[in-house]
Amino acid sequence: MKFAVRSRPAPSLPGVHGPARIHRRTASVLGRLRVGDIAVLDHVDMDRDTAQALIDAGVVAVVNASPLISGRYPNLGPERLVDAGVLVVDNAGAAVFERLKDGTDIRIDGGAIHAGETLVATARELTPDVVRTEMDEARSGLAAQLESFTHNSTEFLRREQDLLLHGHGVPRTSTEIAGRPVVVAVRSHGWEDELRGIKPFLREQRPVLIGVDRGADALASAGHRPDVVVVTGGSDDLPSAAVLRKARDVVVLVERGAPRSATEHFERLGIRPLRFETTATTEDAALLLASARQAALIVGVGMHATLDEFLDRRRAGLASTFLTRLKLGPDLVDAAALPRLYDGAVRPRHLLGALVAGVLAVAAAVSVTPVGQQWVDDVAPSVSSTTSDLFDNVRGILP
Repeated sequence: MKFAVRSRPAPSLPGVHGPARIHRRTASVLGRLRVGDIAVLDHVDMDRDTAQALIDAGVVAVVNASPLISGRYPNLGPERLVDAGVLVVDNAGAAVFERLKDGTDIRIDGGAIHAGETLVATARELTPDVVRTEMDEARSGLAAQLESFTHNSTEFLRREQDLLLHGHGVPRTSTEIAGRPVVVAVRSHGWEDELRGIKPFLREQRPVLIGVDRGADALASAGHRPDVVVVTGGSDDLPSAAVLRKARDVVVLVERGAPRSATEHFERLGIRPLRFETTATTEDAALLLASARQAALIVGVGMHATLDEFLDRRRAGLASTFLTRLKLGPDLVDAAALPRLYDGAVRPRHLLGALVAGVLAVAAAVSVTPVGQQWVDDVAPSVSSTTSDLFDNVRGILP
């Protein structure tokens, strides 16, 4: 017996349709998004990681109250959204938060935002050409940003010189890190491919696994249990409670002199967190933790390796990232490059070498026994005669 299924009628009006998920803070929207939603945000200079999170959530459109590209620096988020086929409109104005309610079905046709038959706001649609033009203009204005970056780096070094130079303030984990390889995982663009590419390394080297924020969830979803989880106290980007409980160590970043209440959330979950007082970003704090505990090698998964990705970081985190990379130097390897250096494959020449070595070892062992000596005495005349005949034939051929 078949039952009639009531389906939502297809919209007859042009444009992209979907329920609006509204909040000025992007992090507050990400956790509520479902496939087919339209995210309504107020996010200036959206980075690529945030854009990827929106894409992974399955949004069909993004409405931004402010400009997504301010021109201060070439942020990669809008380009990532447009390339993924998401309709993006910005400069919609703060009025969208007053005129729309969370869950309201809205329609976006070009730059016009409608709720039912009411025009809510007129925005600018970001096409590939518009994004390309504004990104070129943003790159041309980097000189001023680099001057600000130099000042921020000096201030960060002044605040964190004991941490950067001597490793002071790094908590001591119960996980033994000294002399072992470490993998630090960040949930970022391309982390799945990078983690998949280092499977032989993970299987054979058994490194310490450190998950950064939701990077711990990423490790768990790939079938790995993080040994250490590094998070920021009070952040909206925390991994699941189940992953936190399974980790051997949970390190929480707090401001210097922060009260005990900064870690109460974790204690309520039955976790005894380790406090790490620093102004470094969570990602950089995880790298500094591994370095201070004398890791043999640090492999970064989902980290920002190129100049564009580096500049796409949060402005407050640029100095932290730059100085941390200088501190680690050759001890840090990007996971995308690791498969080129190490694949764990056994090649035919390796098997041939092992076979030859085994045969030689057996022959040497047999030759020192009485039976082996008898074999050598029996075979030696035949080998000598055969060799002599061979040389005679060669001399007969040569002029």
